Amino acid sequence: MRQRSIPAIFAPAAVAAAAPAHAHHAMDYQLPATLLEGLLSGLGHPIIGIDHFLFIIGAGIVAAHVARGPLLALLFVAGSILAAAARAGGLAWDMSELWIAGSLIGLGALALTLPRPAPLLIAVLYAGAGVLHGYALAAAIVGAEPTPLSAYFVGLALIQSAIALGAWAATRWLDVRHPAFPVQRVAGAALGIAGLYFTGAIVLG
Repeated sequence: MRQRSIPAIFAPAAVAAAAPAHAHHAMDYQLPATLLEGLLSGLGHPIIGIDHFLFIIGAGIVAAHVARGPLLALLFVAGSILAAAARAGGLAWDMSELWIAGSLIGLGALALTLPRPAPLLIAVLYAGAGVLHGYALAAAIVGAEPTPLSAYFVGLALIQSAIALGAWAATRWLDVRHPAFPVQRVAGAALGIAGLYFTGAIVLG
């Protein structure tokens, strides 16, 4: 994430239409078998899954306009790790990818309508979205051995934290250097459009 370029924050939106909402596999659909493979899989999945990538960036941008923003952004990460671990441990429920697309629409709508959302609202949204995204991401790790599984969680936590905090820092920088630029509203529009696109792609097959 480059903080010196305004378009860099929103670059993922430019390729959203080219990536399916369910592209979550960094190991060519194979279970990671080693510590390194587990780590790389955890690092790669939130980036390859453009819907997840966009949400994490959006979460960091919105968090930049909320008190204790970095902690709230990390709440999403914590929720995702807990849900991924629960699924890997055997907890299963039928969850449609529509929930992931809906989370993009919801965050986009919030970013557009509430310039400075209440921290409690953000905490609830991020924790809930983290559970949904983490559960979806864990699909590629179910059945892995303990060593690559643990490494996967480490990679997942590291990359999501880096993306969210990078977006938070970039937004704070832009707010100071370019205060007239509506970074949150632009992000909200991009998230909403991406969410609608993914919804359509899922419904239409």
